[in-house]
Amino acid sequence: MKDLVEVIAKALVKNPEQVNVTASEDSDAVVYELHVASEDMGKVIGKQGRIAKAIRTVVKAAATRENKKVMVEIV
Repeated sequence: MKDLVEVIAKALVKNPEQVNVTASEDSDAVVYELHVASEDMGKVIGKQGRIAKAIRTVVKAAATRENKKVMVEIV
């Protein structure tokens, strides 16, 4: 999952070397924090959050296949 978030984010930004994804286990879910350069933040979030919502949807769909609950936070 971490690799999936990283690949999607790197395809969207101008500075792919500054993309960093960290994972942390919560009591009932895995939380992925996506860190990008400040100038790329708008590209990852998108107009009215559409890109961010799409990223979350793709990751949740992949997690469902593995019977996991995931959350993606853009920091």
